[in-house]
Amino acid sequence: MPAGATSSAHAFEEADREAVYRAISTRRDVRAHFSGEPVDDAVLARLIEAAHHAPSVGYMQPWNFVVIRDAARRERVRDLFLAARLEEAERIAGDRQALYKKLRLEGICESALNLCITCDRSRAQETPLGRWHNPQMDLYSTVCAVQNFWLAARAEGIGVGWVSIFDEAALKALLGIPEHVVPVAYLCVGRVSCFAEKPDLETQGWRSRMPAAELVMSETFGGEGETGLKAAIAGR
Repeated sequence: MPAGATSSAHAFEEADREAVYRAISTRRDVRAHFSGEPVDDAVLARLIEAAHHAPSVGYMQPWNFVVIRDAARRERVRDLFLAARLEEAERIAGDRQALYKKLRLEGICESALNLCITCDRSRAQETPLGRWHNPQMDLYSTVCAVQNFWLAARAEGIGVGWVSIFDEAALKALLGIPEHVVPVAYLCVGRVSCFAEKPDLETQGWRSRMPAAELVMSETFGGEGETGLKAAIAGR
């Protein structure tokens, strides 16, 4: 069988498989490369539909998508971010504060639009399939929707930046989000001038990508073994 071929009747063709892996490996958390070009509703619709096809425990589909285009509202969101960033900076180790303050951590006003993906925690209360023992599964399911959106956006040439530095109560008040709904991801979305070769935080020296092979364990946490798998991962 040729290298890279598969015997599975359900596998994608090689070019399609490579496109999926390419979207995953070249996805970036975009902050500084937004071009300002608008995103067509037809494209945004495809991205939201991709997010809506995410796996959800109990098929609860707990997400909603709040589109924020208004410039004045986005400026107010940015003010929330700046206030929260000052608070976070105080908790960064002293020798890292200088670098932290140089990092570009948002593109709220520069992107074409913002999108807040929320989790309605009451949506499947009457039938808590898969949530009885782990009630956090609705939040995890919503994160899967975020990932779907992000990967589809990369395939469309659309940049996405996840802004997490907010006071949640203040953000909910600004966006009129009900008490029982959780804002899971606040995303900056737009066309970009480029996608960076490496994640910005790696390029700027904040952290480096950990070798995946070092994160593999066998049978139990910390268990040794899987040498063949680790070698295969390291050899990619």
